[in-house]
Amino acid sequence: MFCDVDETLIGCKSMFEFLRFQLARRYGREGEERYRRIAGELRRQSAEGAPREDVNRAYYRSYAGESAAEMAALGREWFSFAAVEPGFFIASTVAELERHRAAGAEVVLVSGSFAPCLDPVAERVGARHVLCTSPHVVDGRYTGDVSEPVIGEGKRAAVLRMLAEHPGVNPRDCYAYGDHPSDFPMLDCVGHPRGVGDAPAVRAYLARRAEPVAAAVSGCALACWSMGRGEHSEVCENCEDCSGE
Repeated sequence: MFCDVDETLIGCKSMFEFLRFQLARRYGREGEERYRRIAGELRRQSAEGAPREDVNRAYYRSYAGESAAEMAALGREWFSFAAVEPGFFIASTVAELERHRAAGAEVVLVSGSFAPCLDPVAERVGARHVLCTSPHVVDGRYTGDVSEPVIGEGKRAAVLRMLAEHPGVNPRDCYAYGDHPSDFPMLDCVGHPRGVGDAPAVRAYLARRAEPVAAAVSGCALACWSMGRGEHSEVCENCEDCSGE
């Protein structure tokens, strides 16, 4: 089963919470001010209609030059404090993950966040895989660039790659959990989409998926699975065997 993280599995936005933590932890009051500047700029871009993928890229540019090892250590420190706060984990989602694991399913976290935030979360909930945005690293330091934000269509591509790597798994049997329209491309890839929270757009999406004509997994995902060929693991924009929808 596939699960979004921020505001689906945990009750906060991990990227912002970690950014604030690591800056304040290292630089004190100056770090708090740096956080306000960076977060303010990201929110401005979002309010002006910048695509979420572009905002995601801008977030990681703020890490240019930082040590990947230091961020990993700070991520575990952040989690040790954050995870004990009431409401950090969304109890209903954790219960669903435990139910799937008890039935023998593997849990896959899918997020636009990155490993320093997500690895400790995955370990706590027993997730076998983490599909996330991966900042470029050169000589142990982040360059500020990323290959592919795992947001929106990036989530679809990541899930399709995972399905292509496991040809014995039928996507019709898979579950996915999300809280936001940017999760729809991921939810499209499975036979059992599930919403967390009460966003009207998510409720409307699930209502459409419940209709018999729309209940099937997206044609692209099914074609990729049935072909069982690695080259069909992307979004299939140039794939003659898939609808690309």
